[in-house]
Amino acid sequence: MSVVNSIRAQIPPIHREGYPFIGAFALATLVLFLIWAPLGWIGTVLTIWCLLFFRDPVRVTPVREGLVVAPADGRVSMVVQIIPPPALGLGDKPLPRVSIFMSVFNCHVNRSPVAGRVERIIYSPGKFINAELDKASEDNERNSLVISTPAGQIGVVQIAGLVARRIVSFVREGQPLAAGERFGLIRFGSRLDVYLPEGAKPLVSEGQTAIAGETVLADFSLGDGGRTYRAD
Repeated sequence: MSVVNSIRAQIPPIHREGYPFIGAFALATLVLFLIWAPLGWIGTVLTIWCLLFFRDPVRVTPVREGLVVAPADGRVSMVVQIIPPPALGLGDKPLPRVSIFMSVFNCHVNRSPVAGRVERIIYSPGKFINAELDKASEDNERNSLVISTPAGQIGVVQIAGLVARRIVSFVREGQPLAAGERFGLIRFGSRLDVYLPEGAKPLVSEGQTAIAGETVLADFSLGDGGRTYRAD
């Protein structure tokens, strides 16, 4: 492998949603250089940050019935038992919920935690308070998916944060999803909540770093019968 190809292999691809923003940052940087060179270098740093924000690296997802993988890169901020939002239609009993907080430095492409079918998509307008606060689950703008699986229904909620101003969805109701498949993106900094079926035991703890499509959040199987993997 040549040096150029070796370097290129280390650079993750950029998601198409980022092209307009990267172009705008680059154009602004050129203007700033014309005004005053130090401002142009600040613009260069911000343009590089924008490139990194919209990175879309290949992930290798463990595939087996019963596995639930992380839908987002970030820090596991909460692992709790809580009544799910009524809009999800998951009942009025407390369910296990794993929350992952994405900072503005994390990859923001969201991936399906399970293989299944998109049963419902519910968009809810709202505020833009700090996504790390628990009340953000009810007060903030959010987009919710209910995914049907053989093990039960999984709720996945994209929550806009203090900086985030746009939730992007790539899927529609009735669409099948593979575990680890891309289903959406949030700009810029936010949170993902995953509601597990009753009785499911989370396998992550608060403070742990999650990798979308790779980190196993829960396993409904009593034993591990072996896993296969898919790269995407």
